Amino acid sequence: MLVAFSVAPSGSDSSGGVAKAVAEAVRVVRESGLPNETNAMFTLVEGEWDEVMDVVKRATEAVQAAAPRVSLVLKADIRPGYTGQLKAKVDRIEEHLADTP
Repeated sequence: MLVAFSVAPSGSDSSGGVAKAVAEAVRVVRESGLPNETNAMFTLVEGEWDEVMDVVKRATEAVQAAAPRVSLVLKADIRPGYTGQLKAKVDRIEEHLADTP
């Protein structure tokens, strides 16, 4: 499965930012060893249901350690039997773009 999620404190720190808390969540994801990617809006993780959901839970807990209230947005693509889709889905789009004049 692929999961795109965003987790952040519901409030900001004294500078008005949430980057420090979000960085701790991303650290959890990267240390998980699962295929992942982080962009400006979401972190994507690929793996089996239990392992991906465990990473999302631990990432959420990492943010919660810095804030009493946390916001979590999650979108999942559950497609049994498929792996490597974090890259493959993008590759398919790029192929179509290359074929278009």
